[in-house]
Amino acid sequence: MAAKMLYTVVVADDEDELREAVCTMIPWRDYGFRLVGSASNGLDALQLVEQHEPDLLLTDIRMPFISGIELARQVREVRPATNIAFLSGYDDFEYAKQAIQYNIISYMLKPLTMEGLGAELRTIRQKIDAQFAMFRQAAKSDGPDLRAAMLMPLVLDDYADPEGDSQMEAYARQCGLLRDVEDRPCYTVMVSSLLDGEGNNSTTPSFVASVDRLAGKYLRSVSFFASGKVISVLLGNPSDFQEYLHILADEIPQMASRVLGKRCRIGVSREVRTLSGLHTAYREAMEALRQGDGSESGAQFISDLAPAVRGGSLLCKRALDALDQHYMDADLSLVSLSGMLDVSPNHLSACIKKYTGETFINILIRKRMEAARELLCTSGLKIQEISQRCGYTDQHYFSYCFKKYCGESPNAMRRRLEQEKAGERS
Repeated sequence: MAAKMLYTVVVADDEDELREAVCTMIPWRDYGFRLVGSASNGLDALQLVEQHEPDLLLTDIRMPFISGIELARQVREVRPATNIAFLSGYDDFEYAKQAIQYNIISYMLKPLTMEGLGAELRTIRQKIDAQFAMFRQAAKSDGPDLRAAMLMPLVLDDYADPEGDSQMEAYARQCGLLRDVEDRPCYTVMVSSLLDGEGNNSTTPSFVASVDRLAGKYLRSVSFFASGKVISVLLGNPSDFQEYLHILADEIPQMASRVLGKRCRIGVSREVRTLSGLHTAYREAMEALRQGDGSESGAQFISDLAPAVRGGSLLCKRALDALDQHYMDADLSLVSLSGMLDVSPNHLSACIKKYTGETFINILIRKRMEAARELLCTSGLKIQEISQRCGYTDQHYFSYCFKKYCGESPNAMRRRLEQEKAGERS
């Protein structure tokens, strides 16, 4: 075991005694893990995931402020390569099924002995080993993929005749790309490229299988290797692309970095509605790949490159201005903010980090806390009213964040300010 890679893990549970026992009594290295952090609530757990990018998050399903289900959803948004293991009571099993799509690798019932947890960690270790091995291994072809053979010329060559779409769709049904005559998906082309330490292209045909397996978690896909790149045709309806495409475009570079030790750059086209539009989509994906930052991993969407206002420091300024206007919205998220600005969450997140050095969630919390402190100092509003005006529906959650950020609770700060004013008057 010592010679193998140690997978990083974050533990989150609001029961202090249980959390401390898990953190201190489990011989993590013996099971192939390295503990990098622990949290007593979902907010701190999310920030630890952003900071440490762990391979595994072990969390209670019922947590203060952010539930385990909501935490799993938000972790998928920022770190889709992180696996999640739930630790919870029997009555929460049906509840946990809601999160099955969020990379849930294990579900453990309380009460759980240290021996039982250790046995489950061995199983989780084996599952992550299998994930990494699957991502590394070369494609094992059982014969020609008729879908890829059909799509390759449509993607690479500019001769598709729009009037021939019905004929192409008929062949697409014959080779299994389309299900039936009612199956009329949209298409997006994604181009993926691996880079070595010197920035040279090191993509091999084996990377096709890695990309296709990850893509298959979220969308229908067919990938093939051409000109030193993996080219993927993704199929789905517009809501599928809106919900999953940015997550997939994050997970591939995250896995390439963690498993292969290489940077991965991705270009993504707009959606097209016909097979004859695939070549245009491919050209868009290639343009996005060329225009992206060649020194960094990550995805570049062609839709993010259009107007100049969608890039660079100007986009960051627009994002911060929008955050100033909407921080009081309890549902504000990176995804909803990117929708307001008409850019992808991937692009917006990378832009904010580049120009501020901070994550979106940290900037949002700071803005809300500064606004709350201002209201405490200048108004007679009740704490609950200030909480709501700053985007928090749970007053206890608000008070926790405020004390963590300001060093004292809202009530303590208000009492201190009142005492200081009284001292000035006397």
